[in-house]
Amino acid sequence: MYVEQMYTGCLAEAAYYIESQGIAAVIDPLRDPEPYLKKAAERGATIQYIFETHFHADFVSGHLDLARETGATIVYGPTAKTGYIIHEAKDGEAFPIGALTMVALHTPGHTPESTTWLLRDEQGADHAIFSGDTLFIGDVGRPDLAIKGDLTKEDLAGMLFDSLQDKIKPLADHVKVYPAHGAGSACGKNISSETESTVGDQRQNNYAMKATSREAFVKELTTGILPPPQYFPKNAMINKQGYDALEGVRQSGQKALSVVEVEQALNEGALLLDTRDSDSFHKEFIPGSVSIGLNGSFAVWVGTLITDLKRPIVLVADPNTEEQAVLRLARVGYDKAIGYLDGGISAWKTAGNAVQSIRSIAPETLSKELSEHPGAHLIDVRKPGEFNNAHIEHSSNFPLDFINNRFQDIDLEGTYYLHCKSGYRSVVAASIFRANGVQDVVNIEGGFDALSELGFLVVEPVA
Repeated sequence: MYVEQMYTGCLAEAAYYIESQGIAAVIDPLRDPEPYLKKAAERGATIQYIFETHFHADFVSGHLDLARETGATIVYGPTAKTGYIIHEAKDGEAFPIGALTMVALHTPGHTPESTTWLLRDEQGADHAIFSGDTLFIGDVGRPDLAIKGDLTKEDLAGMLFDSLQDKIKPLADHVKVYPAHGAGSACGKNISSETESTVGDQRQNNYAMKATSREAFVKELTTGILPPPQYFPKNAMINKQGYDALEGVRQSGQKALSVVEVEQALNEGALLLDTRDSDSFHKEFIPGSVSIGLNGSFAVWVGTLITDLKRPIVLVADPNTEEQAVLRLARVGYDKAIGYLDGGISAWKTAGNAVQSIRSIAPETLSKELSEHPGAHLIDVRKPGEFNNAHIEHSSNFPLDFINNRFQDIDLEGTYYLHCKSGYRSVVAASIFRANGVQDVVNIEGGFDALSELGFLVVEPVA
């Protein structure tokens, strides 16, 4: 028996490769099939099944491209209805993988079709569950992503309680738990940084597994959930209905565009997305461009901030990173990249076009800056939970996650000093401020971490 977790940190996503006697299965693959094809080739195995735990909302799964490449059968759990051919498993249905057996445990709650896959070893003993978003390490999946018809989040939370009680808790303590996500995913409220565990450990330490009252569980699970990123329902629909082959998306996105071609695309409504690091961006950038650097949680922030999946995207990227940018866009359903600016910022300036910059200051100078601009606003763009836990005195919370819905609160003529935790998100936010017409925007280097270390007064919750 061979089981490998294939974890992608920028999406906090775990896919799995399982193999026995030359037969392999993949669970919850990312959009690009190459890692799984390479793994099977290295081990001389044939991928026979692609198991999906549910219709993912936070990324576009790679099941269709992987099935095209291998001829593998795509398997979803009960009630899953798709726009392409799948095998819809029955609750309890078993699938042979060499000498192993994979069993469908229908565990609705995160979504109605959510299914936990139970792996049994060569002797038929329960070995591991691949729990998708039904059970995380320290948490469970949020119940508000698949509301349809008469279903409410409370209904789904109740279903999830029943699923845990009836399908997961009866398993033995030693059974391994392999979830679909780790810390950083918006699919749960407080997911652990650990990416695997056991049923026994979760029974002891996961609040959801310890719950004995359905009513209390539902209340706990439905309280304090932030709204999901706007791309979640769009990705879920893509996974349900199907999508174009990745190869064509890659070819389109990796076209080298001249300055004239970029100007034409912008005039026709394309978005200019700058994927360079934040330091390079704030020093010089093309007016109107949005900064989301590849060196951070690129795909998540693209999905959170760019509301139109169909809008053409032109990239400004460091050399030899264009392919990575296009792939990471496609992982969250942004298939309309039409190319990148050939020669980058240098080519843009050589053609006689203007560039802009965003002033960035050392945290040591903030007090002096604010004293010289008494009407300026100190803006913290971290998440509400981060801000409520601790923030700099006199700062206001303007979360990057919801920035597109908050510009009615912004005075375009005002002066804004922006910070996040360490610097990545504040430059993203500054670029969006500028693209929306705010000219006097200043980025604070080092963010909250640097300011608190320098002795700026930190406001914490009252005990």
